[in-house]
Amino acid sequence: MMDFQILALVVVVVVVTFIYRAVKVVPQQSAWVVERLGKFRAVLPPGPNILIPFVDNVAYRHSLKEIPLDVPSQVCITRDNTQLQVDGILYFQVTDAMRASYGSSNYVLAITQLCQTTLRSVIGKMELDKTFEERDLINGMVVNALDEAASNWGVKVLRYEIKDLTPPAEILRAMQAQITAEREKRALIAASEGRRQEQINIATGQREAAIARSEGDKQAEINKAQGEAAAIVAVADATADAIRKIAEAIRSPAGEQAVQLKVAERAIDAYQSLAKTNNTMIVPGNMTEVSGMIASAMAVMKGSVAKPG
Repeated sequence: MMDFQILALVVVVVVVTFIYRAVKVVPQQSAWVVERLGKFRAVLPPGPNILIPFVDNVAYRHSLKEIPLDVPSQVCITRDNTQLQVDGILYFQVTDAMRASYGSSNYVLAITQLCQTTLRSVIGKMELDKTFEERDLINGMVVNALDEAASNWGVKVLRYEIKDLTPPAEILRAMQAQITAEREKRALIAASEGRRQEQINIATGQREAAIARSEGDKQAEINKAQGEAAAIVAVADATADAIRKIAEAIRSPAGEQAVQLKVAERAIDAYQSLAKTNNTMIVPGNMTEVSGMIASAMAVMKGSVAKPG
């Protein structure tokens, strides 16, 4: 009875071991390389797979996900013989599990070393200032060089990013002084441009003010001339109206006698004015002259009445 139990236990262990070695479940985004008696047989796809126990063996397991690889920091020398500490990160992905298994003994180390040598070569072709301005160009050149070589290892280099570029302390101080001088130069230029614009604005304002004043003076002269013309017309209209009224008054009954009386008053006033000139009394030698002047004036008035208008 004991022997039967031991035998059954051995059979169970053998069956479990057989199943464990025969059935392989590959996770998603993974690739397992199977060898049969030490020779490459196949790459197992994701999901359950059946193997021959003790004949087939899973030799390599690869992840097909994108893998970030921190490239160790290194010192590169630029074209102008300046040392530059460069640190970066590389992103790659296994695309061919068989080549990744047999193309290189350690494709991660190979990619790292190739990345460092390529980066030193690219940096050596540039001057220091260009290395800070052309990061995208450096990244692209490194990726192109790595991708061409890594294709034999079943690896696709996706991108490379420079994390830090650190020049020596002396170069940093010189660069800081250069940046300070450049900023001061821009500040002086901006101040001069501001003063120039200020002078232009002042001159423009003065010109516009002068134009406005001249326009105002012109309009004032026009208004004054129009006012004087209107006043002259009004005076003329008033004078003509007065003359018409005088003519109508003369044509009325007793108008002639009123005119004679008015002319006589004006004549007497005129003689009074002449008598007062230079404090000298002037008296006409013949008073009949006054009546003659009155008669002449009446004749003129009669002629005006006879021809109205």
